[in-house]
Amino acid sequence: MILGLGLCLISGAPSADEAATRQLIEQLQGVEQLQGDFEQQQFAPDSDEQVGTSSGNFKLLRPGYFAWEITAPDSQLIIANPQHVWHHDRDLETVTRRPVEGNEAMSPLQVLGGDSSVLHDNYEVNAQGEGQYRLVPLAENAGFKSLQLTLEGGMLVGMLIRDNLDQRLLIRFSNVSSDGGLTPEDFSFAPPEGADLFYHDQ
Repeated sequence: MILGLGLCLISGAPSADEAATRQLIEQLQGVEQLQGDFEQQQFAPDSDEQVGTSSGNFKLLRPGYFAWEITAPDSQLIIANPQHVWHHDRDLETVTRRPVEGNEAMSPLQVLGGDSSVLHDNYEVNAQGEGQYRLVPLAENAGFKSLQLTLEGGMLVGMLIRDNLDQRLLIRFSNVSSDGGLTPEDFSFAPPEGADLFYHDQ
């Protein structure tokens, strides 16, 4: 990494990784918010065996806000603001809260919802073809091994995530809109009465 940076400075031209990072940042900078539906398929490690499916909807407001709601086959909500990430499992009636600051195990949607420095400083980005980018976290304790994004016309249409157990999660997006008038208030969350609370920042 240091050697590559040195060669880049000597030649005066950006490395392939740096060029891909800049290209991805430029495409994402024009998107302030997104919302739509998703379907995801989970595959076993090093196999095409499908071990699970789910569907739901999502919202994203840059920088720092996202909501990921699974509506089938179970009911879960993951919602984040610049301070906390909440996970509400409605079936188990549990709520988990984790701090955003100092947490390197970011979810893929947090990566998309962050500012450009998140991509530039924490991920190695490679172009995989037109509209496709592969992100590999630089931190050893990251929440996933790799993330592949697929964009069409600057709009997010798919993600392929490889987690730390080598499982793959293929996500396809539909009905995606970038002009929904979202505000930070759309990402507020209060634990429901009776839920078991697990706060990891106290």
